[in-house]
Amino acid sequence: MAIRKIREIGDEVLTKVCKEVTKMTPRTTELIDDMLETMYEAMGVGLAAPQVGILKRIVVIDIGEGPVVMINPRIVESSGEQTGEEGCLSVPGKSGIVTRPNYVKAVALDEDMKEYEIEGEGLMARAICHELEHLDGHLYIEKVEGELHSTEYEEA
Repeated sequence: MAIRKIREIGDEVLTKVCKEVTKMTPRTTELIDDMLETMYEAMGVGLAAPQVGILKRIVVIDIGEGPVVMINPRIVESSGEQTGEEGCLSVPGKSGIVTRPNYVKAVALDEDMKEYEIEGEGLMARAICHELEHLDGHLYIEKVEGELHSTEYEEA
């Protein structure tokens, strides 16, 4: 496993549409392991493959309940609304207010390429929506209401 470089806003890879994963290979397994390690090292709750420079439809999420791996994910249902602070490892030091569904249901493949459904509310719904947008070349800043603001904190 290895920590990968997180691509930042301005990097063209973040604007591209990712390709579907058609089979699990040792390289793809390694990518998933590296994505999880990179996400934890950066203290994020989610990471999409394009954020580490790989144009594959793979997302990892952990909102504190253990890691979730989503391959070729798609949202099949959403409802409600939540508005809150959102940030992104690819837009370091910034955050903004974004409105998202409060509930989502998604279908994805697991690491064995078996289809499963996942439902999320609140933070999990926000994370799923945010990460899946990366797979189509979008960043949350396209949805920010008002201005982005700095998240740099002074250590006391």
